[in-house]
Amino acid sequence: MHRILIAEDEPDIRDLIALTLRFGGFEVITAINGVEAVEKAKSEVPDLILLDVRMPRMTGYEACAAIKADETTAHIPLVFLSAKGQQDEVRSGLKVGAVDYILKPFAPDVLIKRVKELLENPTKGKPAADASPKPIPQPNSEKQSSEAAKPAGE
Repeated sequence: MHRILIAEDEPDIRDLIALTLRFGGFEVITAINGVEAVEKAKSEVPDLILLDVRMPRMTGYEACAAIKADETTAHIPLVFLSAKGQQDEVRSGLKVGAVDYILKPFAPDVLIKRVKELLENPTKGKPAADASPKPIPQPNSEKQSSEAAKPAGE
């Protein structure tokens, strides 16, 4: 069973992500801030780390840099989860070593699918440093986007 470390300071969001991933068949480890995330990454050595960007005591970027600087944890794929999706935020996350940047809110089933994809191939989803973040679609948003893509008159 794959082990996922979730670092999120908001208890409701952390609990929802943990519940979603447990439902998806993953073992979940949680941390409430960046310092605890670094400590648990070293002690637990999870298969994947999901980090919030804005956390107390140490930001997600700082935690990511610390995790990637340690040879014990440098190999672990790391993904940022954030409501902040500006270009410079995404670039900062990728520069410090993240393999992906997922925008909140996200549909639980799509999060599980994305986590499975990243565990199968951690670099598969890695966007270019200048790529725009792509939000995970909510249910029914695929229908809306496909309708929007149709030429007029169809």
